[in-house]
Amino acid sequence: MIWTTVIFSGLITYLLRFSMIALIKREMLTEKTKIVLSYVPSAVFPAIIFPAVFLDANGYLLLIDNPKILATGVAVLVGLISKNLVLTIFSGLISYWIIIFAF
Repeated sequence: MIWTTVIFSGLITYLLRFSMIALIKREMLTEKTKIVLSYVPSAVFPAIIFPAVFLDANGYLLLIDNPKILATGVAVLVGLISKNLVLTIFSGLISYWIIIFAF
């Protein structure tokens, strides 16, 4: 019963969100709306990344002895220089692993 509810809820959520993407045609949007929507990924990405890097498991700000901050800095530098998403992700992960296992 619980799994049926979870699957059914997930399916409804997926279909509702997909319908907004699938049913709207680009021609229906004004030029200003297209410009505003182009900023959405840039606005959402920091909201996802900030808590993962700067907050601990209890939700407290963790700035001292936080290896994630240094690894994020490495990833940002690699991303700015290389403009390669895969290289940026791998450099951040590898630098994080080196920091936590070597020190």
